[in-house]
Amino acid sequence: MPFHIHFGQDDLLRCRFAVSPLWETQEAVRTLKRPERHAYHPRWLRRIRAASRGLDLSGLWLLMPRRGHSPDFLGPPPIGPAARFDEEIAAVRASDPAAAADDMARALACTPGAAESPKGRALLADPAAAVQDLADDMTAAWHALIEPDWPRLRALLEADVAFHSRRLAQVGLGGLLPELDRRLTWDAGTLTVEWRDEHVRHLSGQGLVLIPSVFSWPDVISGFDPPWQPTIAYPVRGIAGLWAEPGDRAPEALVRLLGRGRAGVLAALDAPATTTGLAHRLGLAPSSVSAHLGALRDAGLLVSRRYGHQVFYECTPLGIALGTGGGVAEGHD
Repeated sequence: MPFHIHFGQDDLLRCRFAVSPLWETQEAVRTLKRPERHAYHPRWLRRIRAASRGLDLSGLWLLMPRRGHSPDFLGPPPIGPAARFDEEIAAVRASDPAAAADDMARALACTPGAAESPKGRALLADPAAAVQDLADDMTAAWHALIEPDWPRLRALLEADVAFHSRRLAQVGLGGLLPELDRRLTWDAGTLTVEWRDEHVRHLSGQGLVLIPSVFSWPDVISGFDPPWQPTIAYPVRGIAGLWAEPGDRAPEALVRLLGRGRAGVLAALDAPATTTGLAHRLGLAPSSVSAHLGALRDAGLLVSRRYGHQVFYECTPLGIALGTGGGVAEGHD
């Protein structure tokens, strides 16, 4: 079902990119409860396993339904292009308790029995205390799950913003938005997002915030009801190489499955690349790389996109899971 976002003339001037450590923290917490995301972050999951066991995330998880509304006040649109976590969590702590109560009630209603559970009743009985307790939980999650890797994460996110900012200058907003993800289409001032339900939003001069995200990968997340500025979080480019260490090679299991040549090409696609670029990096003939790319694309492990005169290849979610050796989900119940 589509989500239609209608732009007015002023909205075209008020679109911006942002990088948000609070958003990544929220989505990392959600990822721990989403086994379907685990294959994209196997090394991170192994590294934070002990730290995550020391966290009480039950309140946050209760407000993160499998389908439906999550509270906007817990992960609001970023306040600037590169806000610090302490700035963003301060805005969470300043949330109006009455508005937070309504936000939490909507989220709890999306999970049968959540509002009547002891934790759900406690959240709604004292929303002012709940806001502070949830902010404390998010801060603990930041320190344990995200802060140690934030320089690496921030570098990838900022590289994505830099790339798409250049593309914005080259093709304009109408050309850029569909490039962010295949689930976005643009037509005559309307952005359409593949969505779970039919929904329409008029930006009404607020513009749109665009957030590249690591931990919401591979999902596109859109929403934020008034008075929040409408926001779209989209999958960041280059996630395949995010957790790779120097000297990493194609896993032997992948070599046995695909053959050394195709496994090497898949493992080398830690960021979108051209045939020529991969051939130079791997020391192979461009014709050989082209054949491997075609076979991997036909198998659903890669997709290709044209940017001007160049064609870039990048991994699909299945390709990333295979290339990173993350086929086995980690347990975080």
